[in-house]
Amino acid sequence: MIASLEGTLVARGNDFIIVNCNGVGYRVKVSRPLLATCGQPGDPITLFTHLAVRENEMTLYGLRTLEELGLFELLLEVSGVGPKAGLALISALDPSTIATAIASEQPELLTRVPGIGKRTAERIVLDLKSKIGPFAIGLAPATTANDADAISALTALGYSVTEAQKALSGLDPSLDLEARLFQALQRLSE
Repeated sequence: MIASLEGTLVARGNDFIIVNCNGVGYRVKVSRPLLATCGQPGDPITLFTHLAVRENEMTLYGLRTLEELGLFELLLEVSGVGPKAGLALISALDPSTIATAIASEQPELLTRVPGIGKRTAERIVLDLKSKIGPFAIGLAPATTANDADAISALTALGYSVTEAQKALSGLDPSLDLEARLFQALQRLSE
């Protein structure tokens, strides 16, 4: 099993990168945020990886941190969630948001991700609620229950989860939901 790669970025595709490790090029599927921030060809890169072996193919998935890798592999334990769906979740949502959605039993946050339906989101929450504790602590989610509700409201208005998280970050946690939404909307309109 390939646990990590350290090498030089050779090329980037739509959903993958090629990493040269001592003369061997590895094609690695990565999340959109990682693809956007991995640098230019020739830059050094380190990835933590998961090797998915199927009947007719082997695919390497790369993540930036061990915490992301742990969450990715935890998601794969859920029936109906494969590597593609797991990577889609990590691409669309911050790992702390995923952990918070599971820990606070809010599958509606997960259904915002293309390819994750209501049943799959509910199964993720049900199957992982008892297992997510260490990851939620390790990821140090900065969201409260009010934040999760506010993120749901902001995404319903058309903002991305990432935009909603940024708008809510740093707001006084003692404010009620309406006040947090008002201040977040003010930040988003600037």
